Amino acid sequence: MCGIFGCILDGGDRAAPIIHSALNQLEYRGYDSVGEATIHSGHLYVKKDVGKISEVHSSVNLDDMPGSVGIGHTRWATHGAPTQKNAHPHTDCQEKIALVHNGIIQNFAELRKELEGRGHLFKSNTDTEVMPHLIEDYFKEGLSFSESVRRALLRVKGSYAIAAISVDDPNTIICARKESPLVIGVGKSANYLASDIPAFLPMTKMVLFLEEEEMAVLKRDEVTIFNIGSGDQTKRDPMRIEWTVEMAQKGGKPHFMLKEIAEQPLALQNALRGELIYYNLMATILAKARNIILLACGTSSHACIVATYLFSKLAHVNSSVSIASEFMEQFGNSVDEGTVVLAVSQSGETADTLSAIRSAKDKGATILGITNVMGSSLTRLASVYIGQNSGPEIAVAATKTFTSQVLILSKLAIALAEKRGTIRSDEIDSLMTDLGRIPWYVKKELESNDEKIKRLAAKYRDRFSFCFLGRGLNVATALEGRLKLLELAYTPSLAYSAGESKHGFIALVNENYPVIFIAPNDDLKSRLIGNIMEMKARGADIIAITEEKDKELQTLADDWIEVPKGINPLFTPIVYAIPLQLFAYHVSVMRGHDPDRPRNLAKSVTVE
Repeated sequence: MCGIFGCILDGGDRAAPIIHSALNQLEYRGYDSVGEATIHSGHLYVKKDVGKISEVHSSVNLDDMPGSVGIGHTRWATHGAPTQKNAHPHTDCQEKIALVHNGIIQNFAELRKELEGRGHLFKSNTDTEVMPHLIEDYFKEGLSFSESVRRALLRVKGSYAIAAISVDDPNTIICARKESPLVIGVGKSANYLASDIPAFLPMTKMVLFLEEEEMAVLKRDEVTIFNIGSGDQTKRDPMRIEWTVEMAQKGGKPHFMLKEIAEQPLALQNALRGELIYYNLMATILAKARNIILLACGTSSHACIVATYLFSKLAHVNSSVSIASEFMEQFGNSVDEGTVVLAVSQSGETADTLSAIRSAKDKGATILGITNVMGSSLTRLASVYIGQNSGPEIAVAATKTFTSQVLILSKLAIALAEKRGTIRSDEIDSLMTDLGRIPWYVKKELESNDEKIKRLAAKYRDRFSFCFLGRGLNVATALEGRLKLLELAYTPSLAYSAGESKHGFIALVNENYPVIFIAPNDDLKSRLIGNIMEMKARGADIIAITEEKDKELQTLADDWIEVPKGINPLFTPIVYAIPLQLFAYHVSVMRGHDPDRPRNLAKSVTVE
């Protein structure tokens, strides 16, 4: 998730200071690098570098660029490390076209190879750079700027929000979107575009929302919208919004956490777009390992627990989870050249995780990584790494991080099973199809249940303690639900394998004690029902997260939250975590806490 902005102003105004100010409003979307491009007197001007906006501005002066037309970008890296050459905007061979991009172009490698075969010279390692070169090719064929952009967009696969300018059409900005957000601000003798509304709120409150697979041509005094596929023009009137800048940064939501929960369908789609070559490389290394250890802290350790079940079920591989702070004590003397350590960390900078990785590497272990931050220490220490592509997560409590990590680990388990030959090719195809549907199930869950979860939060918010119970893969879901409630509502909570609840926890159960069961309709359901009956017999309040219309479980529960039917049981932790995130969020707010900044916690723990 990156921040993009563009403006086309009255000829007497300079674009660069406006772009700089707007990017400051978008820095929460990415802060690896920043850049701007403007057009003036037939020349393209570009300034960009690595670092936060204030750092780059102090070194290159982003305001000191001529021209009343320009675009800007603040980056969250997905392809290519955060470097000056990988910063946006990117240009064509002749330095006449500049383009910024938010999203992931899946077929960039084949497009780049094709373009290099035609003599194009690339300067970066990004997926984005294929776009200005494609546009350049169509321009050379005599097409207009807007038609060249449209034709180029028809060639790319994946997600995008783009903005482009050209010295050959200096009074125009062209923008487009597919699965990545883009909005247009309509002003007086000026128009704006941005990935989020706060960027242009100081200039205008009149907004045009681009729909899926639409492009817009911006002039100073008009905006024209087209369907990318057909090229047909679409009429749409702007609407007035009354949000503050802070409200707009949160997508109109009261907290970043709620915004990030709502972003999970897109985050999961972007996670699915990770390149198969890296999964296959990881799977090859894992398949040869004598000893596999998944290394993580907090939420990421719960994602790793899911992975151990999947590695066993699909690839028939034994693996262990180690909390990073305990790694050397637990495994230090057994790590050697036959060990593969798969480290999972949102930030890639967690001190305990990095310390454990370095110790394992010193003993000859191979390091693999999954992280959300390209260029982080983890990406430099790992032999192979996969990016989550989740975008920045501002709220301290991890939400889209957990679901994206579980999805990536699920895809890795399938790749490992394929490498080891433990499942048939038709089963692989079926599993990948099921995994591809997960973003839709999450979207449906978010649309269906927020109000009901809010009512449940109001009913149970004053309870002193909770317990979360699950079986199989969903022991990890129970642990994650408990962690969210601890972090946000400061409520003493427990989580167990439901089968283990008879050892210790059951002594605490009495009248009205709330027990939350993660209860998908899978092979373990009948055993879970036995655990529900044990809790009911002792007067517990049963809250069940169940499949839609599961009357058997809903009859036993005091309250329940439904999850859509049809989810492959192997992937249920991703969807069943959503209502637990929302429950913790609403209990936190109802208790008067700030869910974005839970006390005593930090987003990335960089001390041991």
